[in-house]
Amino acid sequence: MTDLETRVTPPGSAALRRAAPALLGYAAVRALGLLALAGWSAARDKSAYTLLTARWDALWYTRVAELGYGYEVRLPNGDVHSNLAFFPLLPWLERLLHAVTPLSYADAGFVVSLLASLAAAWGVFAVADQVYGRRAGVCAVLVWAVLPVGIVQSMAYSESLFTALAAWSLYAVLTGRWVTAGALASLAGLTRPVGLAVVAAMWAAALASLVQDRKAPAGDARARRGAGAAAARVAPRVLGMLLAPVGAAGYVLWVGHHTGKGPLGYFDVQAGWRNGFDGGYAFARFVADKFTSFPSALAGLGLIVGVALLLWLYVVCVRQRQPLPLLVYAGAVLALALCASSYFGSKPRLLLPAFPLLLPLALALARLRTSRSALVVGCLAAASAVYGAWWLNGSGPP
Repeated sequence: MTDLETRVTPPGSAALRRAAPALLGYAAVRALGLLALAGWSAARDKSAYTLLTARWDALWYTRVAELGYGYEVRLPNGDVHSNLAFFPLLPWLERLLHAVTPLSYADAGFVVSLLASLAAAWGVFAVADQVYGRRAGVCAVLVWAVLPVGIVQSMAYSESLFTALAAWSLYAVLTGRWVTAGALASLAGLTRPVGLAVVAAMWAAALASLVQDRKAPAGDARARRGAGAAAARVAPRVLGMLLAPVGAAGYVLWVGHHTGKGPLGYFDVQAGWRNGFDGGYAFARFVADKFTSFPSALAGLGLIVGVALLLWLYVVCVRQRQPLPLLVYAGAVLALALCASSYFGSKPRLLLPAFPLLLPLALALARLRTSRSALVVGCLAAASAVYGAWWLNGSGPP
């Protein structure tokens, strides 16, 4: 593992200058995606802005921002879709921005998403730069930007906001800022249920560091001084660990109280959406069902290849000795996404926050000459833009 805590962290303005190539590259990729979406939507007589701000989950978030919690839809099959399933930080920010500007709730969601996507790109750069250096950091941001479902980063969804909070929390862990890491993890827990992955990563890193401090040789004078200094840092680590789960736990408990169903009331809300964690059984059945006919068998084969690629990337991350918090976080996001019991079409976007899985690809890209890496990124950016435009004008993200 890289000796992270000894690396000098640049001050704010210097850090922004260091990240500037990554942020400019990211902005260019996202602008290309938005232009492709605008052109494709216009050709189909649709509004690209509506697709970004007033469809699917974006509508649920704006309704929470405008009307609060309590709205639900009862389906003919008896399922109840309650807006309590949507965590509150994004609608809170939408409501705040609407209150202080002339923006509508939908406009506010779009602005929050754009700003959060830039913050997320900067966070991804900061983590990769801390572990592997600046060139790898730039490549990591570009690889994250050109993902096939990268257009979601520009939608009024919570993926960009969550990724920003998760990335900066992980960066704070890597640089020993435990209280900051805990506070950001708590905010991530107010954004999406997968915020538990950030909590797990922070707890794993804090416990590992505490165990390492206790193993310092007692007879070594330098070690004793180090142990004394480490003991003085126990309080921030413990405080960070206590802060980390507050957001997620607080919202889940509030939902239980609000519904009158106790601490597990949130799981009843998720059950109304036919969503839960079943270890991947339902997803495996979904893939198996694809092989009942020839055309769909190709889709089934693609899903198997995709899952195998994700697992292979995680193995590579382990072999490259990524820092423990990154491995725990990526593993938890991967497990929660693949083992959810419904909304199988959502899995690609649910994996967007798992950016540590992209670091092996970023390292490979960083080893190429600049001209070759630019050509690769350019081709992938064009493909991502076209796919995103086609996707949102078709079935889109459920």
